Amino acid sequence: MKKPLKITLKVLLWIIAASAGAFVLMILWLTIREYRPAEKEALSVESSGAGTAVSLNEEIRIMTWNVGCGVLGDNADFFMDGGSMVYTADKDRARSNLSGICETLSETGADIILLQEADRDASRSYHIDETAIVSNLFPEYDHTYAYNFHVDYVPYPIPPIGEVKSGLLTLSRFGISSAERIQLPCPFKWPTRVANLKRCLSVNRIPIEGSGSQLVIVNLHLEAYDDGEGKEAQTRMLCEFLENEVAAGNYVIAGGDFNQTFSGTDASAYPAYEDKWHPGILDESAFPGSFTFLQDPSSPSCRSLDQPYDTASDKEHFQFYVIDGFIVSSGIEVIRADTVNLNFRNTDHNPVVMDVIIH
Repeated sequence: MKKPLKITLKVLLWIIAASAGAFVLMILWLTIREYRPAEKEALSVESSGAGTAVSLNEEIRIMTWNVGCGVLGDNADFFMDGGSMVYTADKDRARSNLSGICETLSETGADIILLQEADRDASRSYHIDETAIVSNLFPEYDHTYAYNFHVDYVPYPIPPIGEVKSGLLTLSRFGISSAERIQLPCPFKWPTRVANLKRCLSVNRIPIEGSGSQLVIVNLHLEAYDDGEGKEAQTRMLCEFLENEVAAGNYVIAGGDFNQTFSGTDASAYPAYEDKWHPGILDESAFPGSFTFLQDPSSPSCRSLDQPYDTASDKEHFQFYVIDGFIVSSGIEVIRADTVNLNFRNTDHNPVVMDVIIH
């Protein structure tokens, strides 16, 4: 009996050693292949050639929407929010979500569109190039794309997330003269950092007719799953950037998923429930100068992914958030800024649409 036991122990030890070796090699490979963007990088502007400069006193419609990788419809929960799913849609549902997203984008009539979590090549969205599909909807719009999640293979949980190439897609009816990616502080250390997001600002510059000033459009998606320090550091950097652009004589609009509720937003209609993910609070007073902070709490802009929405028995007490919106510099008159309630059919966020006039 001793000999078979010895063989069993040897096999078990061999399996453990092989697994440990494979894990070490995977971490080494991911470290070598880690996405390491520069602090500032020029973005390619895919231009239609039809874009014009913005005119003063012209009404402009701007839309921001976290499209949830095309796979976070009302059927989905997600393990990072306390749910159980990693792959949150099959391929048919992913295509259905994307079709619904495209329909909304077409109907909204926005002049400038800011999308977050737009997958270019990811296992979770079946390697559907969502950026190409959306861009083809607007052949006369300029567009740019900035990666904020670029990993060959995310090895966790089970099943693993796998390959992720995802980021920020910006489309504009007006001509984009230049664009750049500005790296935001990353709160994660090695080895967690190698398979994590590298969040950024996507800065898009649009000429203003008859003016030496520019309209600077910032597309952003700030930190979510950190201890709070990451969001704070990224918000400070955003504040500094906006102040510098205003000091240079430019008009600035920053829009996206802040993963924070603005301190001046009354989100009391959506209480925070225990054991759910909770957003940070963006302190408006930390932004010197005359910025306007716009979130519309008449409808939630985001829902929790701890459970599917379509089968939730108590939607009245579902965990909702107001975390999407805009920051606007002085000289820009805001006509309206509304959350469009789509009941989270195709993504876990609702879009926010804003109409403005530059004076």
